[in-house]
Amino acid sequence: MNILEEDYFKRQIQLWGEEVQNSLKDKRIAIIGSGGLGCSLALALGTSGIGKIDIVDFDEVSLHNIHRQIGFKLEDEGKNKAQVVTELIQEKSPFIDIRAFEMNFDEFHKFNNSYDLIIDATDNLAVRKDIDIYAKKLKTPWIYGSVEGFNGQVCFFDKSNFSVFAMSNHIPKGITAPMVMHIASLQANLALRYLAGMKITKDKLYYLYFNDDGELITQKFGMPKE
Repeated sequence: MNILEEDYFKRQIQLWGEEVQNSLKDKRIAIIGSGGLGCSLALALGTSGIGKIDIVDFDEVSLHNIHRQIGFKLEDEGKNKAQVVTELIQEKSPFIDIRAFEMNFDEFHKFNNSYDLIIDATDNLAVRKDIDIYAKKLKTPWIYGSVEGFNGQVCFFDKSNFSVFAMSNHIPKGITAPMVMHIASLQANLALRYLAGMKITKDKLYYLYFNDDGELITQKFGMPKE
């Protein structure tokens, strides 16, 4: 590890030492989607020293995205989301190999790349089911995340199956920017702990929401195994 890296990752090295920090260089992850969740995930994990990150998204930046998708500026409207986020992370962290896949998940999974972890940052139940099938095929864990209004869900899928979720065409009526970042942060913390070899709880759904009194509630549900 050269001097610049020691300075850049100083706080993480203080947390878990150089050996663990160096081990992250050998890790490879895929982030499926680079909108609200994907932007925050890319920023959190792309600057943590994970060696290889692939970001997948066919969509372009729209004006209504920008308030909650922290990787985009007004001048990015009309550009591919994955490409914009990739360029941002490359500017922030020169120590990783990050690639943009400007395509949908159906095209992406045909590459049969190998990963240590796959992270869902989509807004589509059908795609999440496909991610689960793909991850099980590769024998790779994945982290699910979703947000609507002032609530969100996260689960580290290992042995359980996403098919327990009922498929629907439900579209969120509204989303708050802070809740997007909150859920992405939980996903990123699970991812980083797992990749660093620390303990995490798998196959448990975390449901976070604000009740009518403005209190943040976290509920936990064990997911049925396959």
